[in-house]
Amino acid sequence: MPELQYRVGIGHDTHRLEAGGPLRIGGIDIEFEKHAVGHSDADVLFHAITDALLGAAAVGDIGDMFPDDDPKNKNRNSAEMMTLACDRINQLGYKVVNLDCIVFLERPKLKGLKTEISANVAARLGIDSSMINVKAKTAEGLDAVGNESAIAAQCVALICRDAIPMLGF
Repeated sequence: MPELQYRVGIGHDTHRLEAGGPLRIGGIDIEFEKHAVGHSDADVLFHAITDALLGAAAVGDIGDMFPDDDPKNKNRNSAEMMTLACDRINQLGYKVVNLDCIVFLERPKLKGLKTEISANVAARLGIDSSMINVKAKTAEGLDAVGNESAIAAQCVALICRDAIPMLGF
């Protein structure tokens, strides 16, 4: 049976917020009184995208590719991690078709920044920015996102293979 030409993956990430800015989302530093805390630079959107891409290609997740017990991943640039994950799926013959992303946070509002964030993600992945959608949602004051102690992101990625390989018998 031939492999599927199109594949879908989902990614999710959550990081604690602590005092001191800026807040980095999708490679854009946003003036804010809090920043995300993590083993790497804690860019929650890049982490969710990385997971979605690796999942779509069925090659594990961000923790498999960039384990947090490996010292070289301490303070690692999340943009680099996403780019390396994209390179990995490209080596397997896949390319990114589109991404649909959600960033969950109470503040700051991303209304004026979503286009810039989409453009930055697209540039790093080498695709047109019209193929990246970024949405922002609040938690209406509920849970860790709602009380501004966390930020989260989700991403759904569609990838495809240029050709469907045929199995020989």
